[in-house]
Amino acid sequence: MDLLPFRPRRRGIRQIGQGLGTLDREVFEAVAESPSPLIDAVMPRLTRAADHSKLWFAIAAGLAAFGNPSVKRGAMRGVLTLGVTSLVTNQGAKRVWRRERPNRILVPLARQTRRAPTSNSLPSGHSASAAAFAVGVGLENAPTGLGLALLAGLVGMSRVAVGAHYPGDVLAGFGLGAGIAVLGARVVPPIVEERLPGAAPLRQDAPERPRGAGVTVVVNPASGSGTGARVLDEVREALPDAEIVELGEDDDVAEVFRSAARRAEVLAVGGGDGTVAVAASIALEEDVPLAVLPAGTFNHFAKDIGCDTTAKTVAAIQQGTVSCVDVVCLNEKQMVVNTASIGAYPQFVQTREKLEHRIGKPLAGIYAMFHTLRRDQPVRISYDNQTLQTSLFFLGNSIYLPSGFAPSRRTRMDDGLIDIRILDTGRPLAKLRIIAALMFGRLTRSPLYRELRVPEFSFRSVDGPTVLALDGEVGTEVTEASFSVRYRALPVFRPEP
Repeated sequence: MDLLPFRPRRRGIRQIGQGLGTLDREVFEAVAESPSPLIDAVMPRLTRAADHSKLWFAIAAGLAAFGNPSVKRGAMRGVLTLGVTSLVTNQGAKRVWRRERPNRILVPLARQTRRAPTSNSLPSGHSASAAAFAVGVGLENAPTGLGLALLAGLVGMSRVAVGAHYPGDVLAGFGLGAGIAVLGARVVPPIVEERLPGAAPLRQDAPERPRGAGVTVVVNPASGSGTGARVLDEVREALPDAEIVELGEDDDVAEVFRSAARRAEVLAVGGGDGTVAVAASIALEEDVPLAVLPAGTFNHFAKDIGCDTTAKTVAAIQQGTVSCVDVVCLNEKQMVVNTASIGAYPQFVQTREKLEHRIGKPLAGIYAMFHTLRRDQPVRISYDNQTLQTSLFFLGNSIYLPSGFAPSRRTRMDDGLIDIRILDTGRPLAKLRIIAALMFGRLTRSPLYRELRVPEFSFRSVDGPTVLALDGEVGTEVTEASFSVRYRALPVFRPEP
């Protein structure tokens, strides 16, 4: 085979590379030889601030402390992306592409860093980390990401100004960091807050209760590993006229709530999501509004109605701000405020609860996850004239975000819909195909994944009774389950949006 036609092409590519290298060095020399008191004063400080990603960690801490939910998610994504990028850059890319650092003699002493870097010049690690963090944050909150992108650009410029990198190193770092951030978004998609058309929130008139008169608060002091006791102290101080009822270990929870609701104008609950579900059912029965105090471990319901702190719930009670949310009714008798599930999750909860009193909840959780994944026992269900085998069945009260494998939050709780997610694991190579789809961010397009948004849903367990978990707690075994939305049936105290 005649290879001669390829030689001019390879020579041309080599010449282009040499030309770009020459241009890279000339731009570096032009920057280095440019006298600028502003560059001398600012750029060394900026590059030192970005050493070991100190600048980005400090910004992430501020975003996590003071940002809205999307900004907080962005801070977490940015830090994780930065960590992966730093590992790839320093342990991978810099060992593959060998390039010497620029000649620092050309750089004024006022700009030079105290220590000359000794690793390879290509790519710039500072620039890669800066781009990874900025793009990671921007995937969750675009305006914040834009501001950070400008700062990341300045960090990249500072690496050229202090003589640590050529401009090409910086551009390569930007590309690497941004690419890893985008790839991460394919694996774990960012939450996109959908603007669903719908009616305005249904509000109810309620009197102001500055001291908590007419409020009966039922709290489990042992909930949330002691959080319940702290919440109790805050309520006593903020609502001195409220009646306080403490749940004991041997109490009939439903009867305690029923008794409290019959003498209360407002029923307040402090406990985990399972306790909140019981309180919601009783509040509906007795026709009293519900206030939810975040006294559990996860407090999903409280967070999604905007009451993620005791102070917010107390303020809503004092100001009398009430709006109505949906609940899901199971078989016309049991209420679901967050989620119901079958398959792997109930097995995980069962195993964890058997061990947590002996070895503690963290170790019990680790063992339960390993045990569940290793001994996965799928369930066959029949719904909508079809039968499938599933290891994950998720049902949510209102629409959860994001779509896909890991639903985590709701932006509204009065849309009149049930969110259904099902993984079909009964097909050939199903687990391998699901893992591959997750890795490439294509689970929602996989034929093994089903997502429905409906006002009613029913299924039948083909092989007999199966365990159903409700609001994070293992419930009873069911053979047939029918879920329906009670649209805007539950009045709750929550902050005004």
